[in-house]
Amino acid sequence: MKCTMKILIVSDTHRIDDNLKRVIEKETPVNMLIHLGDAEGSEMFLPEWVNPDCEMQMVRGNNDFFSNLDREREIEIGSYHVLLTHGHYYNVSLGPEQLAMDAKDRGFDIAMFGHTHKPYFDDRDGIIILNPGSLSYPRQKGREPSYMIMELDEEGKAHFTQYYLEG
Repeated sequence: MKCTMKILIVSDTHRIDDNLKRVIEKETPVNMLIHLGDAEGSEMFLPEWVNPDCEMQMVRGNNDFFSNLDREREIEIGSYHVLLTHGHYYNVSLGPEQLAMDAKDRGFDIAMFGHTHKPYFDDRDGIIILNPGSLSYPRQKGREPSYMIMELDEEGKAHFTQYYLEG
């Protein structure tokens, strides 16, 4: 597969940025960096850490008290209509059902969220619902810091890969 676009998806870094910097160094260059909230001020520095032509897409999380970031964003990635949200307004801690229903009702192809600190990926009724997990405070079994890469191939089809950081 030849990649025409590479997107780094992260969430819940909580101003503990060493793992985030490691991931950026490993994955650069990227066309876009998506941060799904709880950067806690690091969002101001992210553009300095990535390649200069990297597009930044970020939303505010429940711990981003002084952030001017949007609560959620609607963006286009290739032919995909994408919802970016931290997820706490959709009660994702109880499960992604409310987010999935809302994304479907609003015509999204992909809904990305954070908040739970647990990686998640599912295709529900043709809508991709994903969470890259947390690079700072992972909560899934094994507690490995995680992130996701989205790549668009030559036909514009999205491919997703979940990655885990090793010590």
